[in-house]
Amino acid sequence: MRVAVAGCCHGELDKIYETLALAERRGPGPIDLLLCCGDFQAVRNEADLRCMAVPPKYRHMQTFYRYYSGEKKAPVLTIFIGGNHEASNHLQELPYGGWVAPNIYYLGLAGVVKYRGVRIGGISGIFKSHDYRKGHFEYPPYNAATIRSIYHVRNIEVYKLKQLKQPMDIFLSHDWPRSIYHYGNKKQLLKTKSFFRQEVENNTLGSPAASELLEHLKPTYWFSAHLHVKFAALMQHQAKDKGQSAKATKFLALDKCLPHRDFLQVIEIEHDPCAPDYLEYDTEWLAILRATNDLINVSERLWNMPENNGLHTRWDYSATKEAMNEVLEKLNHDLKVPCNFSVTAACYDPSKPQTQMPLVHRINPQTTEFCAQLGISDINIRLQKAKEEQHVCGHYEEQDDVESNDSGEDPSEYNTDTSALSSINPDEIMLDEEEEYDDSIVSAHSDMNTPSVEPSSDQASDFSASFSDIRILPSSMTVSSDDTSGFRVGKEGNRGDPLELGDGKDLAKVPLKRLSDEHEPEQRKKIKRRNQAIYAAADNDDTA
Repeated sequence: MRVAVAGCCHGELDKIYETLALAERRGPGPIDLLLCCGDFQAVRNEADLRCMAVPPKYRHMQTFYRYYSGEKKAPVLTIFIGGNHEASNHLQELPYGGWVAPNIYYLGLAGVVKYRGVRIGGISGIFKSHDYRKGHFEYPPYNAATIRSIYHVRNIEVYKLKQLKQPMDIFLSHDWPRSIYHYGNKKQLLKTKSFFRQEVENNTLGSPAASELLEHLKPTYWFSAHLHVKFAALMQHQAKDKGQSAKATKFLALDKCLPHRDFLQVIEIEHDPCAPDYLEYDTEWLAILRATNDLINVSERLWNMPENNGLHTRWDYSATKEAMNEVLEKLNHDLKVPCNFSVTAACYDPSKPQTQMPLVHRINPQTTEFCAQLGISDINIRLQKAKEEQHVCGHYEEQDDVESNDSGEDPSEYNTDTSALSSINPDEIMLDEEEEYDDSIVSAHSDMNTPSVEPSSDQASDFSASFSDIRILPSSMTVSSDDTSGFRVGKEGNRGDPLELGDGKDLAKVPLKRLSDEHEPEQRKKIKRRNQAIYAAADNDDTA
């Protein structure tokens, strides 16, 4: 099965699907599945734009609304997770996952599904220690604090995923698992992104929660985005028992969707030829959702998950055979994810802009149907009931417009707060801010010269040379190196043939932009000063 993986999408669906069509023309066959690693931006209208954690001048409608309205349809089944630049009010309607448009499926806050026998899991958002132990208390309209905290990973989602016992084929996260950079070409990473050095040396770059999941799940593949750089690694896990063979995870992070950036990779993944070619629910995951339903928290109070410490009567919520059989009975032994997408909000009309469209906390019929089938609670209904109870008791207050990390709370179970960079990163400003100062800096850097398409077999040996001798990655997981800067992949995948853009221009003749200024440290210091106001004004930790 040919699976395409995309990094930060930033709403550029048209461009991503066009790139897929190009890859299909060059490759051995059609793309069967597209996986997107966050910052998807399923923006339906102007109200959704206001729920995206970016300054107003960076709020662009992009092209998702055309797929939402039915004007266009995704040419390939698309599965995505949330990142930290999302239409959060839209995704909040589907906490357990669902269709945001025909053929485009959101995995939810955390989720597991199957396609052609391949088991795919994921977790949305980024890690922040000050919100990690809170419940899902946010609701639209968001304030300056909740518009950011809404996409912060919570311990309940990590806890649910840690109940999984069956093997995982693919796992998606937006931010990287902490320490994964030690298992790939760290030298090349720091050459490309020199501002990561301090976090890498201190081992504080990435999410400790994701690292915990990586160690527990040990998936065959793990895909991420967020840091806007392509990076591959191979992590060899330790075998639990002496008789068992050690598992390995092939990690790949990808860039954001921009010209000359490595934002897309096509990979061949083994699948079950007898499995159905439609999306299926995962029985183990559904059983865990039912078991942990009473653990749902919709308050801002801090709490810890049950553990075997003598304080809890139950701490194991893993799925038993009996629980999974109950799930099958509730679904009438039909695991097919129903194609029950419905429009829940007005779609953007370019001819009739509505800048004052009100924000509404909606209940999505997909979530209602899903919860009714399984007998679990809709988090949004719980939130609405909590608001009503506060109104009746006279204790209801609007969510305070303060930063959520100013609350003087107890420390998290993790010591540091790291899904973002403490050092200034000139390439990770606010979405496309870099375009304002990149235009005057031109360079023919190898990573930008090399189109990010699936390498042919004769390229693989060149690519793998950029990795350490200890960890040699499979050909489908390798990244571009300086050795490959002199060639292009043509329409038939041949070396030496120039790649043309849609307007007929040769990539070799198009001036390329710099990602950062690693080769000119003096100029990078200048850029830091130039953008200092941006970092002082915004939440520096959420701008990646």
